[in-house]
Amino acid sequence: MTAALAAFTVSTDTLRALASAEPSPEGTRLVRDVRRSKRLVLLRAVLDAAPCGRSGRTADHWALLEEAERRDPAAVRDVLHYPATGVWAEETLRRLHAPYGPPADLAHLGALAAAAALRAGIPFTHTLRPVHGRLVLPTLGLLRPDRPGPLVLTERSWDPEDPGTLPLHALPGGRTALDDLDPYRAPGPAQPAPLRPARRLTPKGHKRWDTQWSGALTLLERYDTVRAEETAQLLRSLVPLAGGSRSSGATLPAAAGSVLARAQAPPALAATLVHEVQHGKLTALADVLTLHTADAVPRHWAPWRSDPRPLEGLLHGAYAHLALAGYWQRAALYGARGAWAQHARTRAQVAAVLPVLRAHGRLTAAGREFTDAMAAAERAMDELPPPGDQHAAARRAVDRERRAWCETHPELAPFAQV
Repeated sequence: MTAALAAFTVSTDTLRALASAEPSPEGTRLVRDVRRSKRLVLLRAVLDAAPCGRSGRTADHWALLEEAERRDPAAVRDVLHYPATGVWAEETLRRLHAPYGPPADLAHLGALAAAAALRAGIPFTHTLRPVHGRLVLPTLGLLRPDRPGPLVLTERSWDPEDPGTLPLHALPGGRTALDDLDPYRAPGPAQPAPLRPARRLTPKGHKRWDTQWSGALTLLERYDTVRAEETAQLLRSLVPLAGGSRSSGATLPAAAGSVLARAQAPPALAATLVHEVQHGKLTALADVLTLHTADAVPRHWAPWRSDPRPLEGLLHGAYAHLALAGYWQRAALYGARGAWAQHARTRAQVAAVLPVLRAHGRLTAAGREFTDAMAAAERAMDELPPPGDQHAAARRAVDRERRAWCETHPELAPFAQV
């Protein structure tokens, strides 16, 4: 996989456009191309590692995928590049190479193939075995057969009006799905409790998410039309988090194109989407470009968290908050209540850690160029400063927080400042 992704080249203009955290056609194109290439290589690795991968049931599943692709390549791409498919593929490849542990779920490849065939509209017959009385068809939903045992699927098996069919919930205004069905919508039980996905929602729960999502999109489109378009292009699914989640949102590398989020008011959800889409962009860039060679030891102060962060976490946090600072600045110019204060604080947080990032000795040449461009984007915000001394006050407050953190972590104080 590394060799395949190494074929990507990132121009200086694209690198700087991505580093600014502002949406750009070239940045969006690179992110989408990297995700697609990585997914195809991963799927091929699963096929190559599978026992009898070139024959038997696995080969039958793959052959159905190829047949569907000949009829409708776009439909098959959507199934294969759906975020949950990446979680399945990574978990399956890991299990195929593990000497112990649960067996790989190769039968799910059949569900992917059936979903692709149904969406492509080709005649087919494929036999699959439901799990716990349910058969999930990625991007479509699930079937609940009325009797146990293997289920024979044909091109007429998917009927959204059938009581035994439960379609995946489509959020209003675009192609983003609210995924509370796919078993691979988030990594398995090893996932920390704050990021556990919610179980299947009720119609009332879906309606609540429709309202919050529509409100968040309206705000994004009002305040930052280009960022709203970027969100629509890069976000394929939203996975609701279980109730009581402390985290407002998260992006997991295996589920590229998906955001995990808890229910929240539209202004907060809009900010969560801005924040999490940036994590996905930086993850894609890091797949093809080494920005640093630092270890994963948590030693740096990050003003948006209380715990020390490794350099990778600090870079990700600064990048996402840089985008938030730009979003809140635009929202403030449209008169959004409290937006100037949000902008001033978020920008002050980014400004406080950028010197540490830029001076880090383990940055590569590309990493230095990237963080320099981040700093240039932060400085450019001076062109539209908040009224009064809000920015200066925010920087003083953040500096007090840094001193307090250094007193609590005296052994790490040198990593909190240049």
